[in-house]
Order: sequence, then C-alpha cells, then structure tokens
Amino acid sequence: MIQSFEIFLATAPGLEPLLFEEVRTKGFKRPKAVPGGVTIAGGWPEVWRANLWLRGAGRVLARIDSFRAVHLAQLDAKARRVDWASVLRADVPFRVEASCAASRIYHSGAAAQRIETAIRETLGAKPSEDGVLVMVRLENDQCTISVDTSGEPLHKRGYKEAINPAPLRETMASLFLQACGHDGTEPVVDPMCGAGTFVIEAAEITARLNPGRSRAFAFERLASFDDAAWQAMRAVRRAPASAARCHGRDRDAGAIAMSRANAERAGVAENTDFAQAPISELTPPEGPPGLVMVNPPYGSRMGEGTDLAPLYAAFGQVMLRRFAGWRVGMVTSEPKLAHATRLPFLPNTAPVPHGGLRVALYRTLPLA
Repeated sequence: MIQSFEIFLATAPGLEPLLFEEVRTKGFKRPKAVPGGVTIAGGWPEVWRANLWLRGAGRVLARIDSFRAVHLAQLDAKARRVDWASVLRADVPFRVEASCAASRIYHSGAAAQRIETAIRETLGAKPSEDGVLVMVRLENDQCTISVDTSGEPLHKRGYKEAINPAPLRETMASLFLQACGHDGTEPVVDPMCGAGTFVIEAAEITARLNPGRSRAFAFERLASFDDAAWQAMRAVRRAPASAARCHGRDRDAGAIAMSRANAERAGVAENTDFAQAPISELTPPEGPPGLVMVNPPYGSRMGEGTDLAPLYAAFGQVMLRRFAGWRVGMVTSEPKLAHATRLPFLPNTAPVPHGGLRVALYRTLPLA
C-alpha cells in the first residue's frame, strides 16, 4: 500500500495564496503554494480530510508515482511497475487523461493509451467514460501520475439545486470571504444575494460545518478506501457554532426563494435570513457590525448593454450612510464600476478567471 505521497489541491490561477492560507490554518503538513494550487504531504487519510474540510480547493489529486520517460516504450514499461492494485480496484472502471509539455513524448493521446493499457493488463480493470480519473502529466520528460480523488468538482457541495445566472462558485466565494477576514464570528450581509452563495458559505463557516459533509467522493471507489475510518472522520464534530447570523437581500423574489431553498438543503436555515429588498431599502441588522459581501452584476456577466454605474453608486452611498463600522467586500470585473461606489477600497487583489471573465476582489477596512 502506498502510504505517503504528494497531494495536489487545485484552485483557480491567482487564488493560490488564499488557498495556501486555508490549508495552513487547518493543519496539513508541508503546504506549498504552486501554480494552480497548493501541495501538501500525506496519505489517504489526508486525502479524505482535504476533500471533507477544505472550502477553497476545487479538486484533490493524489500523486501516486513519478518517473522519467523519454519514449512510449519506456512509459509503457514503467507504467506497468506502478502499484496500481494499491490504488485502483479491478471491479471499478477507470479512465485516463494525459497532457504533454516540453517533453519528447508529445502525443497526449498515445501517452494516455499506453497508461490505459498498462492498467488494464496488470490490474484487470476496464476503461469507461464514467470511471475513476487517472491523470498523466508529462513535463520536461518527467511523468507524474495522479488520481482524482474528488470526482465532481468540490464547489458542488451537494445542496444547491437552484442557481441564478452566472453564479459564483462556492470555492471562490469561500476564499473571498476568508480574504475579507470572515471567520464565522460576525454577521454577514449580501444585498444582491442571487442564489445565496456568499450567505450560505458564510453561514456554514459560522455553524462550523464541513463543506464536504453532504456529498460523495471518487476516493470511496478506490482500493485504499476504509469505510469505517471515513465514517468516523465524518462524524467528528467541529468547534461549537457561533451565534452570528448571515443575511441575504435581493430585489428579485425568485432569487430569495432560491436562496431559502438552498439554505434549507444546506442545513443552515436557522443561521440565515433572506428577504426581498432593493438596495435603497438596505439597513444593517441589529447587533455588532460585520461584513457586507456582494457579487453585483458586471459587464457581459449580466449587465451587457446597460449602464450599471448608477447601481454601484447607489450601493456605495448606502454603505457610507448606513453601515459605519462594517467592512465591505465586492467582486467585479470592471474597475470603473468599483470606483463608482466611491468606497475607500484597499489595493485590490489580482484578477482571477470566472465565467469567461477576470474578476477582482475589492475590500475596505471598517467604514467611518
């Protein structure tokens, strides 16, 4: 049995520092930010824990072997020496995807075929389009073989049946909340909540709920899987929940209905409050100040052909007049719209890809 290996935690380019910070605070060993994600060291329990615990990772890959290969015959021979039986099951189908960069083996299809044949002939497993994904990366003649342990991307938490146009992925929303300092001990308000992504993510953090608690994972189909140990890991209760509440507002009644239904399925209905209201009617909830987190319409995402500057200006006026002591976090693709709010933003983060656009997070300190 392969006991320890490198684990790659994938995220969108530009979000690696935020994911690194989350990984570090959750106690994983030897975290290192690399292009496209964060690597850690560990074994199968760490793989399970990363899928269960991490809010910002999009996928967890177990890097089970690495070797040099300069031609297809060498790739074939070395692939047959990989301990496939300690990772894959003969009765569970698999599929192989390969990529090549700066290597003498340059045909990704041929490389994938060699690995597939090696697995089929040494293990007896059958290839299938819906099988466990084996990923092969050839870079500078070094072949790295990984197994996707997540299955469906990790932003699919298992509760969101209803979505609005161009939703923000839960993984990105969680990292942006973290970047704005949200730790679950303060109220959060989203005045344009859509399907409720920011509000529900914030409420789960407040309730100390693991993001992967309600879904299945590809690692449950691997030879290394121990169901009893996994069930014991899932049963562990985190720290007591905070009393802070998370609030969603939207001018669209359909969005509020979606948010309520999603919060109910996520198990955070008691921690959340949704109501239909335009920006002009937005007021702070009772209690201490916290964080206003918003993903307003922008550019081709939802406002193409319309002038969105008045909406941003109105939002900024409400923040400055009514939300003294609150911090603001805003996601947008257009700096001009951000500046239309006249809010005192800190230097914004580097843009990251989202839905065919590049968006940035704009943050403030507590408003005066």
